[in-house]
Amino acid sequence: MAVFKIGDKVEAIDDVIRGIITAMEGKNITVLSDDGFPLTFEKEELVKIEQAISVSNYEVAQIKKEKEGPKRRKIVHLRPKQRNLPKMEVDLHIGQLVKKPGTLSNYDMLDLQMETAKRQLEFAISKRIQKVVFIHGVGEGILKEELKYLFKKYDNLKYYDADYQKYGMGATEVYIFQTP
Repeated sequence: MAVFKIGDKVEAIDDVIRGIITAMEGKNITVLSDDGFPLTFEKEELVKIEQAISVSNYEVAQIKKEKEGPKRRKIVHLRPKQRNLPKMEVDLHIGQLVKKPGTLSNYDMLDLQMETAKRQLEFAISKRIQKVVFIHGVGEGILKEELKYLFKKYDNLKYYDADYQKYGMGATEVYIFQTP
């Protein structure tokens, strides 16, 4: 068993806490953690950190946290009945979003359209709606490109041009992969 004294650097055995011993009272040892919190441990719960130790539990935990990457998504096969579920439609024409669109600059209009698209996409994901059609119109294609940039940020969806017969070239359909 290690002999501790005030000022020793220690680390908790079963936790990711390390610090310096500030007080000792019987079996209880008070440690000022690296985060600045005084914590009390029993002698058996601590290990003295020697200079020769190059990697601590704390550092291992930090590295593990950094290495955790996005999990691979599962491919879900749909039954024919599920493929034809009704779609949610989001009309992003500025006339549908505000009463007086003439009072907004082009930047403000695009910003409002993108905020609406993001909010509606988050809503669809939270409510487990599988298909969302964003109606953006043809125009110069700026809104369509901004929508593609937004959709690329999500790894649980795919997007493509919506039904041409129904929407023409002015809509993008998003399919959201549902996790069980």
